[in-house]
Amino acid sequence: MNPNTSVRADAAVIGLVGVCHATSHLFHLLLPPLFPLLMPEFGLGFTEAGFLLTVFFAISGVGQAFAGIVVDRYGARRVLMAGIGLLSLSAFLLATANSYPLLLAVVALAGLGNSVFHPADFSLLNHKVSPARLGHAFSVHGLSGNLGWAIGAIIAGTVMVWAGWRGAGIAGGMVAALVVVALHFARHLLDDPAPKVGAGDTANVATNIAANVGPETGSTFGFLGVPAVWLAFLFFLLVTAAFGGLQSFSAPVLGGIYGLTPGLAVAALTGYLVGSAGGMIAGGFVASHVSAHDRAVGIALSVAALFAGVLASGLPPAWAVIPLMAGVGIGVGMAGPSRDLLVRRAATESVPGGRTSPAFGRVYGFVYSGLDVGMAAGPVAFGALLDAGGRDGVLPGVALLQVLAVFTVLAMGRRVSPSISPA
Repeated sequence: MNPNTSVRADAAVIGLVGVCHATSHLFHLLLPPLFPLLMPEFGLGFTEAGFLLTVFFAISGVGQAFAGIVVDRYGARRVLMAGIGLLSLSAFLLATANSYPLLLAVVALAGLGNSVFHPADFSLLNHKVSPARLGHAFSVHGLSGNLGWAIGAIIAGTVMVWAGWRGAGIAGGMVAALVVVALHFARHLLDDPAPKVGAGDTANVATNIAANVGPETGSTFGFLGVPAVWLAFLFFLLVTAAFGGLQSFSAPVLGGIYGLTPGLAVAALTGYLVGSAGGMIAGGFVASHVSAHDRAVGIALSVAALFAGVLASGLPPAWAVIPLMAGVGIGVGMAGPSRDLLVRRAATESVPGGRTSPAFGRVYGFVYSGLDVGMAAGPVAFGALLDAGGRDGVLPGVALLQVLAVFTVLAMGRRVSPSISPA
């Protein structure tokens, strides 16, 4: 990667990677809006519906840990094309589903396709985008994911009105197929450079190995001996478990506590997503101008937990639910770019070869698999809580998980050098 890469070239790469990330998140929210139609047709309860998301994210999480190795070997663009192709196929199969076991097979295939995105996306951004613009690149990456959630909900909600849930599946499959075509024509921008390790990197690596993790770190799975990598994994698990429960069941929870209609409850979730998008834009500027990324993440998530705690109290009037949900989203969104740069710093300092190491993809794959584990655990755990009559425990649970994530990210920050600049 050339540090003097033009703004235009960086923008093209950031935009293409953003489209891919949006496609991934589109499939996160393609299925949940269809639950009101799928649950009566297949005779499902909240736990069984939540288990569909658990299967998706469990397979995605396990697959993501290994997808990083595949990215390092075969190149990020090719792996992205394969993953999005699997998502497209899963959506077309959804349109033919006629039983719960077939729905499980559909989400399993989609989870396998979803597993490639974080190791491939972040490998491309780190290799192809100038270091000075990485804060904004990670901001756009996170923002595109939020847009993908919105697009997924819009496709599912709009198409199912006209063509039912099967039509929504066909529409999602067509969108993913178009992205595969776009990646093929953009291969000249996205194909990976051959990794090179300079003398300076080698010396830096030797110091880090001696101080932190030992000589075995150079092996395929040696990065698993780095404490900061495990802390990053745990951080993602906690944050996304909270979001998984909020995303999947905010409508019944907010409707039950505050008497909101289904339409207003969906508007509250939309407020969260919009707030998160705005927070990510602001978070990109914060990440580009601070070096204490752990503190930036901790402050932002503390704000999110505070708003979630206020919501959990049930004391605010109903009109305040949407702005409070937006406040939770803003805090989570602002944490995103600084979080990604903190993970990058942990990877570059702890793994042989640093930024240009072939191990870069596998570190990102493992760390971000915590995101999928959290999304797998959150819906089924909160769904079981709802089935057991514990509606009032959902929002306090969300706030508690966010508080635990704050302590985790601060511990991770102590494991990496504060002297490394964001660029």
